[in-house]
Amino acid sequence: MRLTRKLRVSVSPWLCVAAITCGLAQAFAVMGAQSPTAALTGTVSSASEPKMEGVVVTAKRVGSTIAVSVISDAQGRYTFPQNRVAPGEYDVRIRATGYELAAPTKIDARPDAKFEKFRNEPWVGSTIRTSVAAGKTTQADITLQKTKDLAAQLTNGEWFMSWPGSNEIKFGLLNCTQCHSLQPVVRSTFTAEQWVPVINRMARYSQGSTPMRPQLRPGKGTGSAILAQSMDGREGAPPVAAELVKQTADYLAAVNLSGGRTTWSYPLKTYPRPSGKSTRVVVTEYDLPRPEALPHDAVADANGMIWYGDFGTHVLGVLDPRTGKATEYPLPITKPNAPLGSLDVVLDKQGNVWMGTMYQGSLAKFDTRAKQFQTWGSPRFLERDDARIAMVMPINNDQDGQVWIGGDDEYQVDTRTGEWKTVDYSVGLKDKKLVKELTSYGVASDSKNNFFGMNLNGTYIIRIDGKTKQVTPFATPTANAGPRRGHMDAQDRLWFAEFRANKIGMFDTKTEKFQEWPVSTPWTNVYDAVSDKAGYAWAGGMNNDRIVRVNTRTGETVEYLLPRWTNVRRVNVDNSTSTPAFWVGNNLGATLIKVEPVE
Repeated sequence: MRLTRKLRVSVSPWLCVAAITCGLAQAFAVMGAQSPTAALTGTVSSASEPKMEGVVVTAKRVGSTIAVSVISDAQGRYTFPQNRVAPGEYDVRIRATGYELAAPTKIDARPDAKFEKFRNEPWVGSTIRTSVAAGKTTQADITLQKTKDLAAQLTNGEWFMSWPGSNEIKFGLLNCTQCHSLQPVVRSTFTAEQWVPVINRMARYSQGSTPMRPQLRPGKGTGSAILAQSMDGREGAPPVAAELVKQTADYLAAVNLSGGRTTWSYPLKTYPRPSGKSTRVVVTEYDLPRPEALPHDAVADANGMIWYGDFGTHVLGVLDPRTGKATEYPLPITKPNAPLGSLDVVLDKQGNVWMGTMYQGSLAKFDTRAKQFQTWGSPRFLERDDARIAMVMPINNDQDGQVWIGGDDEYQVDTRTGEWKTVDYSVGLKDKKLVKELTSYGVASDSKNNFFGMNLNGTYIIRIDGKTKQVTPFATPTANAGPRRGHMDAQDRLWFAEFRANKIGMFDTKTEKFQEWPVSTPWTNVYDAVSDKAGYAWAGGMNNDRIVRVNTRTGETVEYLLPRWTNVRRVNVDNSTSTPAFWVGNNLGATLIKVEPVE
């Protein structure tokens, strides 16, 4: 156990949230006021569509780190409320796959298609500069034109949807999209032979890597073995692993621009734009102080403060959305020379923050009052290359002093004594053949601090009695659903994402019954799910920037398109407000994102 003095880094205050706003360019025709409740309104059109529904319009005040987005309705009209706008100058951009601004006043420099500056942020094309006056409504109509480079706008999900072949090999490539976009892949000219060393090299990077700042995993494991494990969830024999690499290399050479091709040999498919209720939303983005930040989590505490971890840097941060101020605290380095970054941020009942420090091999706790960290190293973590502490579950440790851990293995940690106990999936298991299949990615606990593991590489929710250690697996209704991450609610119901099945699942730990809600958009690949106090379940798509909200009483599902590529990971809700708000970190854009439905 290690105790460190408080470490605090103050970050420059952001502009007040009251100044979050928008406006449109001087190139737009400014008309008279339309409504006292609207600060900015207008229609979106193109030559082929006089009324364009589902266009995301984003405005960011010049010099601000906060952007606000709304979406045009069935009449092609977008509206920014007065309470989201303050006087000033703004840059405006749009998101509508297949389109771009027809008359921009500013054109962004095109980044290199293979290695954008930090996280493969897509080329957003053009923006428009304008001024917004106090107390007035600006009418501004936007005209779009067909884009000259549709491929540059495609999300990972749309590439998967466009590619020929079976889903089996595409599922193996989901590990690629957890770190970067598929743009470098599809635009490359590598042959199958050239892809083999690339695959082996890329598989060696830790999860918290970026194109500009790669971090190698500890040890000398081969990319082939790592790829084999990622594709089928088990360690494969070397010949099998080598064959998987070869199959993958052949496939990538078939879908990229190798062989002298100047365009792709298959049609590019796109998702439809949002419509109906999916357009009734306000999205707010808060820039983080470091452009290389990888915010994996964004967790609201009881006071509405948002705590975030960083997937590639050893810091814990907190944002106050009311003032726009962010503060970051450096995490203790417990394993020098190992990759940095944390995976999980969880608040206990006292409001303290717990984190899994990944390859640093430690469980970390941050006392939010004393501003101090305390760490517990996993068994022999300094000697072991495979020591990785990913998921943590301290919420119900007041029952027995135990914290559940997921990572290289699953553990039960006694934080009072420092004792670590490795989870044994064979205890009390009736069918011993299942032992090899029972691994947990996400971890949760019920009110009695019993363990519930989510079997990403299989089809089970795994319960382990906190006292007897009895193991009981429960198969999801959809086979091979890939339960990934989830949250336990106050009724001891586990809400979780079915990563491969493209569904949101709920397991009632008291009745031992499941419910599932399908996500209609293909290749959403929901990573995590959570419920709010209003009776909605939320999830987010890793591959298509869509936030999913399910009315659990009626089954109605609504999907909200985010303004930019996002790579949604851990999801959370802020229940401290009258209407719950959804929060997520943007691993591809160094921002925290708040989603507020307007109904």
